[in-house]
Amino acid sequence: MAARALRLLTTLLAVAATASQAEAESEAGWDLTAPDLLFAEGTAAYARGDWAGVVLSMERALRSRAALRALRLRCRTRCAADLPWEVDPDSAPSLAQASGASALHDLRFFGGLLRRAACLRRCLGPSTAHSLSEELELEFRKRSPYNYLQVAYFKINKLEKAVAAAHTFFVGNPEHMEMRQNLDYYQTMSGVKEADFKDLEAKPHMHEFRLGVRLYSEEQPQEAVPHLEAALREYFVADEECRALCEGPYDYDGYNYLEYNADLFQAITDHYIQVLSCKQNCVTELASHPSREKPFEDFLPSHYNYLQFAYYNIGNYTQAIECAKTYLLFFPNDEVMSQNLAYYTAMLGEEQARSIGPRESAQEHRQRSLLEKELLFFAYDVFGIPFVDPDSWTPVEVIPKRLQEKQKSERETAARISQEIGNLMKEIETLVEEKTKESLDVSRLTREGGPLLYDGIRLTMNSKVLNGSQRVVMDGVISDDECQELQRLTNAAATSGDGYRGQTSPHTPSEKFYGVTVFKALKLGQEGKVPLQSAHLYYNVTEKVRRIMESYFRLDTPLYFSYSHLVCRTAIEEAQAERKDGSHPVHVDNCILNAEALVCVKEPPAYTFRDFSAILYLNGDFDGGNFYFTELDAKTVTAEVQPQCGRAVGFSSGTENPHGVKAVTRGQRCAIALWFTLDARHSERDRVQADDLVKMLFSPEEMDLPAEQPQEAQEGTPKPLQEPVSSSESGHKDEL
Repeated sequence: MAARALRLLTTLLAVAATASQAEAESEAGWDLTAPDLLFAEGTAAYARGDWAGVVLSMERALRSRAALRALRLRCRTRCAADLPWEVDPDSAPSLAQASGASALHDLRFFGGLLRRAACLRRCLGPSTAHSLSEELELEFRKRSPYNYLQVAYFKINKLEKAVAAAHTFFVGNPEHMEMRQNLDYYQTMSGVKEADFKDLEAKPHMHEFRLGVRLYSEEQPQEAVPHLEAALREYFVADEECRALCEGPYDYDGYNYLEYNADLFQAITDHYIQVLSCKQNCVTELASHPSREKPFEDFLPSHYNYLQFAYYNIGNYTQAIECAKTYLLFFPNDEVMSQNLAYYTAMLGEEQARSIGPRESAQEHRQRSLLEKELLFFAYDVFGIPFVDPDSWTPVEVIPKRLQEKQKSERETAARISQEIGNLMKEIETLVEEKTKESLDVSRLTREGGPLLYDGIRLTMNSKVLNGSQRVVMDGVISDDECQELQRLTNAAATSGDGYRGQTSPHTPSEKFYGVTVFKALKLGQEGKVPLQSAHLYYNVTEKVRRIMESYFRLDTPLYFSYSHLVCRTAIEEAQAERKDGSHPVHVDNCILNAEALVCVKEPPAYTFRDFSAILYLNGDFDGGNFYFTELDAKTVTAEVQPQCGRAVGFSSGTENPHGVKAVTRGQRCAIALWFTLDARHSERDRVQADDLVKMLFSPEEMDLPAEQPQEAQEGTPKPLQEPVSSSESGHKDEL
């Protein structure tokens, strides 16, 4: 049997190799000049005033990127069509069959994978020829080439193209005032027509939809229908393209790649679930437009809603019934649509109406989407991989019972917190009214001055003392014994060969770091490699900090863990001579800081979903390593904090809080770094797994944190630090 299996696999590989050789020549003709190189050539030409060179390079860069996208689409679509998964339920092995039959089934499955991979590799060509850096991808998403092009076109007297390029850039950057002024200037020029102001990056489905809705709103149903139907056709095309582009490489979260360790099926699961989640998110991507802060709600079903009424207005009851039934696929309990359907049925006749069903394309889309959701919710329930459903029409029975109960509990908790926050806000409003002269400062202080929840915690510095906003320093968050226990945990995890052991810091070659995540620590505790109670302490301390942050900043929605790790950084003695760098240069946690331009771009690859950050220090017996805040110029220091056991620094993660860390020049600095998000979709997967593991390992009594103590809101002047700190020096920081 083993010999037969080996022969089968050899045959499959031979088929793939033969096909690869037969088509290699045709695929080799697909030549792409790297968009990175072309974009760089364009910016260089712009700097030296070579306007023709700018046009040539930037236009080629745009075409090259479009060709790269088209190549990926073409290859993935064609390989999927040529080599579909051959699922034969009758061939699946049963428990009663011999292991050899099971092995043959697995070989057939993985043989299909190999052939699909060979097809893609042959079609795409060498991966290095088609790589696109994250930085360049960001520039294209910002439509930056059109900013350069509009100037170059204007300089060479191609006014029509200059107007189109300027408009295209402005649609994607509506806050760009200089481009707004340019467009105003173009409008005053003779020869410029209204038709010249066109969006060269407009998505066909969105363009047709917006045009159809505008005509519908202007009570022109006859004219609206063709555009809405075209929008539907283009939507399904765009959806297939979006889904195909999701089938890229695995995207690691933060530092997770340092400790990622999965077997064959877990690795396949992680990647496939990530792909499925991306495909589900196409709903949001296709419903988004640069001019809107939020995507269109229920975007696809809304097409059928508009169409059913438009067809009714032009007297086409057949299509009105079809679109109404299609809409009811998504929202079967919609009373208004049910009434409309009953009316259309009466007008056309029940017998004829009965033969009209929902549109097949919508049925297929819904069925596939529901199957994907079932898998994603299953992965959420079993593996703890978070999934936030982008659709409001998903039937509740798709969600596992246990997950439904968990979500219900989270909603109730959020409602309770919201009510408590509402009561606190009333107190704030009263205080603001009483102190009108200091309204701005008082409102900031009171918003940020919620209870610290636990006995022994002291407010050391608030935003006013720290010369900023949404900042706080607290002492006494944990005891000296707890600090030492957590330090020992970090080193024990490193000694066990897990965590990230002795790696050179990604921010400086002069330091090494040891670290471990919450889930990894609990797993090591379960395996007996580290003290389980220490791992449980780590878990509880992070939850304690989360609760304090929620309360102190008076948040009306829950904080979710985005990423967390316990890390120790050790100065490398021989690397400290004439050292000028820091542990971490000045940065902002949720956007890309451009200190020279005094701007921070909140777009990927930045972790844009991070809303609050915190650091809990475990020791202070080292040299350097002070944390500091700056202005957006990354030079003007507004406040500095010296680490010590039990001291926590908390702050919002946006442009108001650039920060860095000075170099650790002697000894070891240990801290727990925490990032939080208000968006449940970006909840840390490791945290969900850690929650489940804690429930399994500990009794409810052991799981509970010490009871929160009622306290007065911290609105007064904070207590001074035990040691004087400067608010006018500069330095660097590492985790945050």
